Amino acid sequence: MHAQLTLLLCCVCLVVACHYTRTSTGTSDDILAATRIAFSAGARSGDECEVGGIKLCWCPAGTFRMGSPPDEPYRRSDESQVDVTLSGFWMGKYEVTQREWRRVMGAIPGKLIAGEGDDFPVYWINFIEAEEFCRRSTERARAANELPPGWEFRVPTEAQWEYACRAGTTTAFAFGDTLTDRQANIGKPYNGKPDGAPGTAATKVGSYAANAWGLHDMHGNEFEWCRDWYHPKLPGGVDPDLREVQGVPNRDGTYSRVRRGGAWMDDAQYCRSAMRVRFEPPRRSEHIGFRVAVVRA
Repeated sequence: MHAQLTLLLCCVCLVVACHYTRTSTGTSDDILAATRIAFSAGARSGDECEVGGIKLCWCPAGTFRMGSPPDEPYRRSDESQVDVTLSGFWMGKYEVTQREWRRVMGAIPGKLIAGEGDDFPVYWINFIEAEEFCRRSTERARAANELPPGWEFRVPTEAQWEYACRAGTTTAFAFGDTLTDRQANIGKPYNGKPDGAPGTAATKVGSYAANAWGLHDMHGNEFEWCRDWYHPKLPGGVDPDLREVQGVPNRDGTYSRVRRGGAWMDDAQYCRSAMRVRFEPPRRSEHIGFRVAVVRA
């Protein structure tokens, strides 16, 4: 009975805090105190909140096996499994949209040839720009008393990304061991249509079903940047973060970050939960975007 009451109180606090700025006439200190409740431990997987105009879903603390088992079809050598334990964090419910990008950063740095509209995912964004979006979003949210001290927007680590993508599953995809174009925006060529024509490439975020934790488009639509430098071996342990630890160089001497999730033009095998692809941080593409995490700094 005590445990049930505690859970109920946590849920009530979460709902009140997430909507506090829209309903309260209290002081800034009151609002800040309420947002601290919204980001406290105890939220259930999939609970939602909104900060800085970005919808977020809660990913609870837990341990999972990162990577793919030896018998998973299309498995790659850099997917050897490791055990990872993560603190709880918030993950963007959707990929960052073109509306959200313009609100924080201004113009999109490229011609919108793969889908255009406020609710389409932003692309042509390199890793450096994705991190700058997170930095500015943190500043804006703190200034508006929507984000408590000790929390910030970030590009998710590889471990956070895969944990959120799996949402408790151990199969190749969040929806099982197969993935079709009815479940995700995948396998879509330009088909000879004019650049940017509806249905050509990317789709509006949330057009396909969410995973068990409420996250949309973790498979397909746009590849998503991760915070880590690429290493041939996955990082295990507690809250692994390889942002500052460069891995092996590419053949031309450059180093790569990681992108995850696959994109609209990819077959399902490239959209698996464990699939990893390297990409140099200054580069950009019409099939690479990102989503944010909100984590303890």
